[in-house]
Amino acid sequence: MTGKLQHKTALITGAGRGIGRAIAECFVREGARVAVADIDASTARATATEIGALGLEMDVSAKASVLAGTSRVLDEFGQLDILVNNAGYLVYTTFESCSEENWDRIVDVNMKGPFLCAQAVIPHMKARRQGVIINMTSLAAKTGGLAAGPPYAAAKAGVLTLTIGLARALAPDQIRVNAIAPGVIDTAMTSAPEHDQLKASIPLGRSGQPEDVANCALFLASDDARHITGETIDVNGGLYMD
Repeated sequence: MTGKLQHKTALITGAGRGIGRAIAECFVREGARVAVADIDASTARATATEIGALGLEMDVSAKASVLAGTSRVLDEFGQLDILVNNAGYLVYTTFESCSEENWDRIVDVNMKGPFLCAQAVIPHMKARRQGVIINMTSLAAKTGGLAAGPPYAAAKAGVLTLTIGLARALAPDQIRVNAIAPGVIDTAMTSAPEHDQLKASIPLGRSGQPEDVANCALFLASDDARHITGETIDVNGGLYMD
């Protein structure tokens, strides 16, 4: 541990498992006080207990839930320095098979969620003239969703643009906004057969691990990235290069 996030407070959505949990564990090790937010309240509490964090239930697609969760974090810690918009939802569909219900849920969680969470924390961060927002986009945003389907790819592409827009708008208030675009990371979300061909074609020869994304998030959250904003970092083993 190097204490890169000492005296910082972080809210991480979708942190009960997978990439979100890895980020939460990493941030705690680096000295941050962490709020583990998840739509599954029992998972949030269990993870928080195991890593020494605050667990709370949050549906990022519902504004009332986001505001309640953010208020809880501020009441508990008194400040919020880092927001990681990690919560995601994926059901594989095609253009022909995608239902309106699946489209709405996927877009609501993956794109509206980061907007609502950012909107909730901006006043506090502006008042303190500091803060970091990290959005989770995806390789799918750049490829059209080869193994994810159209609504997920469209939502994650929206997050790319949202990141740039937020970064421009918030830079005068010394709030940095960046994104991470994971490729095939070994989590439940990439366990479907649709990902097998992608896994086999990764130039570095293996799928990524949640810790690979967590290490990137740590960099962006820390002062090591103090002059970086509006950027998206690919963590994909060379599966997509630009």
